[in-house]
Amino acid sequence: MLSTLSRKMLMCLTGLFLSFFLLIHFLGNLQLFLPQEQAHLQFNAYSHFLSGNILIKLVSYILYTSIILHAIDGLVITLKNKKAGGNYQVENRGRASKWYSRNMGVLGTLILIFLVIHFQNFWYVYKFGNPPLDGNGNKDLYIIVVTVFREWWYVLIYAISMIALCSHLIHGIHSAARTLGLYHPKFVRWFQRVGIAYSVIISIGFALMPVYIFFTYR
Repeated sequence: MLSTLSRKMLMCLTGLFLSFFLLIHFLGNLQLFLPQEQAHLQFNAYSHFLSGNILIKLVSYILYTSIILHAIDGLVITLKNKKAGGNYQVENRGRASKWYSRNMGVLGTLILIFLVIHFQNFWYVYKFGNPPLDGNGNKDLYIIVVTVFREWWYVLIYAISMIALCSHLIHGIHSAARTLGLYHPKFVRWFQRVGIAYSVIISIGFALMPVYIFFTYR
């Protein structure tokens, strides 16, 4: 059985890895904002490179494991704190804490549901479906993305999920810094500003991708 400290450390490390992956994923997906023809071929070439690279495949296994461990660990911590009569973070109580800090379990659940939908629509179809090929002979993930993002209900789900992600990241980065002992009073404002800036930029950036495609490809 893992101790409370071990669980918090596991939550911290898996969360930081997932945050780093989000940044890489975000930078790669910025290609969707390129002119249509360029975005089409370049995004598919990028996806083909990732799917055929051995190192990337190894990282993907770490990613899947991190998602599962982060979700399970978050569930266990949330249930233990509720059983003890507390919230997600024991040190943040009542009015002194933000809403999202008291509802990390709810936010995490929303994000997990979104990930299941997201993986089913893109990853599963790309890996196990029969997508068309583009002009260079690569699987046409770009067409799959555009097709899904032209559905208003998916754009709405995506935007709401990014709001949940932003709140989850802000508190998660804050908690990770404390767990790692990096939250020194001298640098507390710096950590807060960096964490908030990262969370807002990543979340808004991801949310704009389906919105951009929805209104561009009519």
